[in-house]
Amino acid sequence: MDYISNTAAERNKMLKEIGIKEVEDLFSMIPEAVKADDELNIEAGISELELMRKAQNIAKKNKSLDQQISFLGAGAYDHYVPGVIDALISRSEFYTAYTPYQAELSQGTLEAIYEYQSMISDLTGMGITNASMLDGASAAAEAVTMGARISRRSKVLLPDTINPSYREVIKTYGSGAELEFIDLESKANIIEPELIKENIDEKTAVVVLQYPNFYGSIEKMEEISKITKGNKNIIFVVIVNPILLGVLKAPAEFDADIVVGEAQNLGSGLNYGGPNLGFMACRDNRKMMRQLPGRIVGKTTDIEGKEGFVLTLQTREQHIRREKATSNICTNEALNALMATIYLSTMGKTGLKEVGEQCYHKAHYLAKKIDKISGFEVANKDNFFHEFVVKTKEKSSQIIDKLLQKDILVGYDLKRIDEDGILVCVTEKRTKAEMDNLLENLEVL
Repeated sequence: MDYISNTAAERNKMLKEIGIKEVEDLFSMIPEAVKADDELNIEAGISELELMRKAQNIAKKNKSLDQQISFLGAGAYDHYVPGVIDALISRSEFYTAYTPYQAELSQGTLEAIYEYQSMISDLTGMGITNASMLDGASAAAEAVTMGARISRRSKVLLPDTINPSYREVIKTYGSGAELEFIDLESKANIIEPELIKENIDEKTAVVVLQYPNFYGSIEKMEEISKITKGNKNIIFVVIVNPILLGVLKAPAEFDADIVVGEAQNLGSGLNYGGPNLGFMACRDNRKMMRQLPGRIVGKTTDIEGKEGFVLTLQTREQHIRREKATSNICTNEALNALMATIYLSTMGKTGLKEVGEQCYHKAHYLAKKIDKISGFEVANKDNFFHEFVVKTKEKSSQIIDKLLQKDILVGYDLKRIDEDGILVCVTEKRTKAEMDNLLENLEVL
């Protein structure tokens, strides 16, 4: 953003207009006792040209994915972002868009959010979608606390196959709601349905599953759903990768109650880790709708019969009685939701299916090849979507460091969560040449 400074003459004119001599006079009401005695150690101002050069020199210390080949996933994914997205969101009416507070004056923004909600409902098979959440982790946490409120119970079954960052956020939110978390331990990177059955009792409020899970594997969703639905008042929460929904069953097909996830992979890019986009949807059920955090945009007609958009639902308590609120999220990710809307509109059902199929087939090609290299073993075997765990004889950190020197980001080091192996991800962007290059480097390590 360009910066245009005021001249001394302009500053003096403004000061004279408001009846003071110096800028410091604006702060005369601050008691001397709390003012700093010494001058702040701040460098003198520089020109715009100097500032741009300084910023560019700092930026050169980073490497972008234009310079590296990424097989990193673990919650943030290197998918292709169609050029039309940047072209449209760079328009001034979108680029500064925030959650509309004078809602009905913001018809364009409301319509974009309405279309986003409609598309997420179509993807997940759920009846109601809110205007978006801050990210996938906070959406998951809100889903768990929402489920506990609906069931009026306090026990949550939380498998270790859920993204560890999500688990931390869920537990942080849950501590304030005095929820009890039962950590379930997986076998061969999935949760056995029998373990869910053994841990369900009359206090169980919520069962949470990730689809696919953190290790890339597909859980036994239908079996676990039957167990969950066999017990009254238990809320089934599913954390889903939306790209997967182009090729596999929607969560509604195995009776999910609340569906959440991270939609960064729908056109937002990686951007050094953010901003992200959480989505949240639930059954078309009045009880659930009243507990849904955030806000919902709806379509209506005015007194002249013209179509228009309004904020259909947002709880007043979020603003005036926070201690009574179902949630204190008073915003949404409007710009990123717009990116997801443009992405889904551009790709369509056929395009999203193709992206999912490419991810799946390329990941399975690479996994089969890695599994044949001495000293490497794919733990998931063939049960995964586009991420898989590679067990290694050599320290995973050493393998990652060696490949990084060749500008290959081979994956996520599971030692960061006290486990062995590397979590490798393959998206539609990876070419056969790039995958074969990785294989050649693994063979000579």
